[in-house]
Parts: sequence; C-alpha cells; structure tokens
Amino acid sequence: QVQPVESGGGLVQAGGSLTLSCSVSGGTFVGDDMVAWYRQAPGKEREVIATITWDDGSRQYTDSMRGRFTIYRNYHENRAFLHMNGLKFEDTANYSCRVKRGSVVCWGQGNQVPVSS
Repeated sequence: QVQPVESGGGLVQAGGSLTLSCSVSGGTFVGDDMVAWYRQAPGKEREVIATITWDDGSRQYTDSMRGRFTIYRNYHENRAFLHMNGLKFEDTANYSCRVKRGSVVCWGQGNQVPVSS
C-alpha cells in the first residue's frame, strides 16, 4: 500500500507563498504513479488542484488553479510538491496528496493551510 505523507503546511499571510511536499511513507514513488494535490476549504467540497505523472513529470491543472499553483516533482528526493503563490484568504483549506498506483488510490492526512487576510 502507498501511504502519502504531506508536509509544509502552516499559517501564511495573504499575498505570500508556500510549498507543500508529498512523499511516500516507508517507500518510494514508482513508474506511472499519479500524484495529485487536492484541497478542501471549510464548508466546501474537495477539489483537485493538479496532477503529475511520476515517471515523465507530465502535469495537468484544474483551470481555476492554473497560474498561482505549480505541481512538480523531484525525482532524486522522491517527493512531489505543490508551490502556491499569491495566496488569498479564500485559499484557506486542508491540502492533501493523493497517489494512484494502478487501481489503488491512497490519501495522505492532509496539511492545514490557513491564510490570514
């Protein structure tokens, strides 16, 4: 089983930047793992931000997230990242990493990112 672990969350001021990291507990990303970042704001449904394919680094973004959010991976560090800039109060959410390996989908616990206005 793949167990994603996120890190890097925390309070950030509006207009600031933050980078979240996703790794695999006790293991590594492999081959055609699909890594995705999601977020869920208070009182709202969870929404996908972006996905990246581990082996070739190909990326896709939800249209509304394009521009201020960047997903990337570091092959040697075995981590996937979500860089966020120009953060707004409405970006306040729990950000979580999801890994799809074959037919198996696993979620991390998530990191809270409160954005102060």
